[in-house]
Amino acid sequence: MVDYHAANNQAQYSAGGPPSYMEQENDWDRDLLLDPAWEKQQRKTFTAWCNSHLRKAGTQIENIEEDFRDGLKLMLLLEVISGERLPKPERGKMRVHKINNVNKALDFIASKGVKLVSIGAEEIVDGNVKMTLGMIWTIILRFAIQDISVEETSAKEGLLLWCQRKTAPYKNVNVQNFHISWKDGLAFNALIHRHRPELIDYDKLRKDDPVTNLNNAFEVAEKYLDIPKMLDAEDIVNTARPDEKAIMTYVSSFYHAFSGAQKAETAANRICKVLAVNQENEHLMEDYEKLASDLLEWIRRTIPWLENRAPEKTMAEMQQKLEDFRDYRRVHKPPKVQEKCQLEINFNTLQTKLRLSNRPAFMPSEGRMVSDINGAWHNLEGAEKGYEEWLLNEIRRLERLDHLAEKFRQKAAIHESWTDGKEAMLTQKDYETASLSEVKALLRKHEAFESDLAAHQDRVEQIAAIAQELNELDYYDSPSVNARCQKICEQWDTLGSLTQSRRESLERTEKQLESIDELYLEYAKRAAPFNNWMEGAMEDLQDMFIVHNIEEIQGLITAHEQFKSTLPEADKEREAIQAIQAEVQKIAQYNGIKLSGTNPYTTITPQSINSKWEQVQQLVPQRDQALQEELSKQQSNDHLRRQFASQANMVGPWIQNKMEEIGRISIEMNGTLEDQLTHLRQYEQSIIEYKPNIDQLEGDHQLIQEALIFDNKYTTYTMEHLRVGWEQLLTTIARTINEIENQILTRDAKGISQEQLHEYRASFNHFDKKRTGIMDTDDFRALLISTGNSLGDAEFARIMGIVDPNNTGAVTFQAFIDFMSRETTDTDTADQVIASFKILAGDKNYITAEELRRELPPDQAEYCIARMAPYTGPDAAPGALDYMSFSTALYGESDL
Repeated sequence: MVDYHAANNQAQYSAGGPPSYMEQENDWDRDLLLDPAWEKQQRKTFTAWCNSHLRKAGTQIENIEEDFRDGLKLMLLLEVISGERLPKPERGKMRVHKINNVNKALDFIASKGVKLVSIGAEEIVDGNVKMTLGMIWTIILRFAIQDISVEETSAKEGLLLWCQRKTAPYKNVNVQNFHISWKDGLAFNALIHRHRPELIDYDKLRKDDPVTNLNNAFEVAEKYLDIPKMLDAEDIVNTARPDEKAIMTYVSSFYHAFSGAQKAETAANRICKVLAVNQENEHLMEDYEKLASDLLEWIRRTIPWLENRAPEKTMAEMQQKLEDFRDYRRVHKPPKVQEKCQLEINFNTLQTKLRLSNRPAFMPSEGRMVSDINGAWHNLEGAEKGYEEWLLNEIRRLERLDHLAEKFRQKAAIHESWTDGKEAMLTQKDYETASLSEVKALLRKHEAFESDLAAHQDRVEQIAAIAQELNELDYYDSPSVNARCQKICEQWDTLGSLTQSRRESLERTEKQLESIDELYLEYAKRAAPFNNWMEGAMEDLQDMFIVHNIEEIQGLITAHEQFKSTLPEADKEREAIQAIQAEVQKIAQYNGIKLSGTNPYTTITPQSINSKWEQVQQLVPQRDQALQEELSKQQSNDHLRRQFASQANMVGPWIQNKMEEIGRISIEMNGTLEDQLTHLRQYEQSIIEYKPNIDQLEGDHQLIQEALIFDNKYTTYTMEHLRVGWEQLLTTIARTINEIENQILTRDAKGISQEQLHEYRASFNHFDKKRTGIMDTDDFRALLISTGNSLGDAEFARIMGIVDPNNTGAVTFQAFIDFMSRETTDTDTADQVIASFKILAGDKNYITAEELRRELPPDQAEYCIARMAPYTGPDAAPGALDYMSFSTALYGESDL
């Protein structure tokens, strides 16, 4: 007769259908003969197993190959173990009726996806022992072992892994298989003791007494666990290798007997896992709130200090303000930059963990959002930039003021020295009793004075202009400057009036006086401008100067050299003036004229001219030295500029290059995530090791500021620009590392394999046309289509709502893998947690504190008790707690 089931299944699997769930166990068509010892063990075990189910229907079998021949008890057995009704059996006694009944049973087994290899109804009806045992083993596999799975293993591997885990703590037990690992009986006893320790005194068992151990386990299992004795101890001990299928059948009965405890353990483990995640998340939230509060408070305290624009009166006080600002930039701000970066990283990590555990997103308290901190930080940097600009402008202003004030005092002192006694000279009445020659002399003297007075007009105007500029620049001692300037101007007006009055008096007298010595007059006329030139030269040679670069000091040196080139001509003029005086003496002596000893037309004596000329000669080398010292200073400043520029021109491109490299690394990452993380951390360390170059640059910049250097033509990089670039570089590498860490969290939490992550990254990079790590909606739609998603507008809108909740129109790689893992993997849900609590509560709608403390670790039990609201349902008992409300708090209403 045709083997209907074998042919039917062969056709099915040759057409490409799925293989049997335990095809490796269906080896009956390969083992032509059974070992007699194994056959005996299988007969006893399979018979006991069948009777453990048939007794529920009030019957049993005695001989396994005889009692199933008519198919009636076989159909009854399948109905009991499956809970389903089979077709009505035929009650006839003929062979065809028996074959039809057995075929109905085999059809039912095949309908459950079981591959029946070489087992036909005729062999069962004929009482073929090998085929009958093979059929019963197939039924045991399907209905007693198939659903046993631990950590995604196969049924056999799952049952073995369960045994290994349960017996791991016991000495002398090492379960590696389903035959010789069970011969000494300790493994059976360990399984019972692990779940029901009160039934067995395990410490009294001896490894060298296997018969006692096996009988003890079999008797306890039959008496207290309702597991029938399926094997004899002697059969197992006396067999070199016990039958694997018999042992598996017996062990599966222990598994099912303890399945309730297993469910409770699984439920407790799930709850512990959920609680641990929630506790860790709450700790991260508290850390974020504190760090955010501290950072915002520091910003709140710092901004008013940076916005304080109260100027100081002296350069030293402003230099101290600049030094305080340098300390802030070097010492106080860098840790806060790190805190801000760490805050963003902690926030992203927390949100990733919440999303991966199906928790509601973390919403910081009002005013502590990352955007609030970024806004406050932006205000801080704005105030900081304005404060530094104000400090430098204020220092320039004070430097200019000090220079102008000193120049004012010098010119005022020279002018006041010149005007001393001039009023008394102009108001004297000496011409009233003078002779004609004396009056003419007085008139000529007055003309010389007027020439001198006119020559001093420019100095008075300079003094007034300097005073006006000091007022405009808000010089702190402006009142005293103004008073002195006012006095000089008033005195100047008085001198002008007195000069005019005296001229008029002398001119009235001049008509009556005639004699004057032309030589004296010529001397006076030439001596006055020459004397004024020397005074101007001395003033210029002593004039203070301020320059900011080599070009300016070289200009002053050039001007000084030009002045020195005029000295020979001036010396000739001096000798000519002195020659006039000598000519006067010669004429007087020749004509016997007795001179009064003074020139009536001027107070400028040859001695005063020589004295001032000597002063000019002395001041010239002093001016040379001052200019050379300033040239050295400017050369030093130029060296500082070049030194800073050399370093800055190296650091600036280095930072830019590293920023671009990080951008490429974040897009073109190879290897495992751990390899990428290790590479990025090494890359970060190489960046951190570059810090001495930044510190060196800060030192060079400090020297430049201390030297009051405000420009640098050798570089376009400023210290502020480089600081910002360095901080952005540190922040960017830290954020890139955090992204990989979050991807690892996502992979581990969602069970994503490394190959899947590589596939996701390759797909994302392929459609990331701009190589920015961020994808627009059109490219993202193409990416989804390439992964096998059929997208209508509604479905694409749903997905965009997940990956781009803020409607920015851009999708990051992290959002993409979050979506893929969410769509393709299982996660803990509120329903799962509620189901777990329900198991621990014994199917009640509430749970008690006692039950929580019994099933959960102490800290997690107390965590639940503190947060669970009292249960108020109609079936509430004293002390009942509402685990539904607790799950709502964990996952949010929307997930329920």
